[in-house]
Amino acid sequence: MRPFFKTWLTICLLMPLAAHATNREQRLPNVNGHTPKSHVSPATTKHKHSVKHPIHLSKADTTQVPPMATKQSSNVLSRAVNVLGTPYRWGGSSPSKGFDCSGLVKYAFTDVDEADLPRTSNAMASGHGQKVDRKDLKPGDLIFFNIKSHKVNHVAIYLGNDRFIHAPRRGKSVTIDTLKKPYWESHYVVAKRVLPKDPNAMRIVQR
Repeated sequence: MRPFFKTWLTICLLMPLAAHATNREQRLPNVNGHTPKSHVSPATTKHKHSVKHPIHLSKADTTQVPPMATKQSSNVLSRAVNVLGTPYRWGGSSPSKGFDCSGLVKYAFTDVDEADLPRTSNAMASGHGQKVDRKDLKPGDLIFFNIKSHKVNHVAIYLGNDRFIHAPRRGKSVTIDTLKKPYWESHYVVAKRVLPKDPNAMRIVQR
């Protein structure tokens, strides 16, 4: 993949993370870089929610979830996107030698000291991070699948907008795929948030 295209795609993927820091909706572009525009302005949306449809949350209906640090999330996604097109290689964990699924994840999280991930996807799913509901996925979360097995044996990095980046299998390369495909929906198992939490920000999520 040409360096210019990688740089362009990285910018397209990471720009929406700035919006996450201010609790706005994250919208990552499609693979071709196109992001559908919203037909409702922020001001209109705010007015709708605050006047016509107020949301009343009680202690029983809310959970405080410290979001991950957005800078580290950006770094993880950048490292992963920069190796798009690298061939799959079982046991591989570098751009020069290729990647398998967990090798790509380990490589992307190299600079995150707090996320000391094991080498296999099954071990990553078993003992690391906080479980995240699919509807609450954020860029940088890990998503796990079981392919031709009853246990987890594949891992990917969530990008946002139902898309993820992974090293699929022999004969393929690091690529971006979508959870909306029936194949991935049927093999989806669990998601984990392994990035450290941002101690300076809290948000209230309605259950």
